[in-house]
Amino acid sequence: MFVELMPLLAGRTVLITVAKVEDKTLRVNVIPTLVKADENSALTTPLTYTGSPEELDAELGKHLAGYVQVHQQTASTLAEAKASMEAAAKAAQEEAKRKKASQKQPDKGTTATAAEPAAALSSASPTAAEATPSSASTGTLGLFPPTTPEPASPQSKGGLAL
Repeated sequence: MFVELMPLLAGRTVLITVAKVEDKTLRVNVIPTLVKADENSALTTPLTYTGSPEELDAELGKHLAGYVQVHQQTASTLAEAKASMEAAAKAAQEEAKRKKASQKQPDKGTTATAAEPAAALSSASPTAAEATPSSASTGTLGLFPPTTPEPASPQSKGGLAL
């Protein structure tokens, strides 16, 4: 039993409790403790085995060996996942820094001032009033005019059609 626990005991403390459940039945709990406060609680999942003393003598070692193996695989998987997430976060931070640095550096090939591109842009593109159709001519408000004009409403207020 203790030979099977040795790999688990290499990195953490393990609590073992034994309790008598019935006249000839015992319950053994094997509970690994946390190593660090921020450690995943899956690594403290206890093993509970209930049986007669003879069954415990014959079977508990096999169950402990399987439990320790699964525990070590879980710890390894959690460590790999944590390392992968940290690497991805670091790569994302570096990419954001590169983008930010490239946006801060002005294009050295152009010598135009900020006012010149704005003036050129405003003279080359239509104004907002020229680009959007008037609501009086289409009868609707929106970014795009309807494909067919809507008929005027028969109801009117004060001589204006709605």
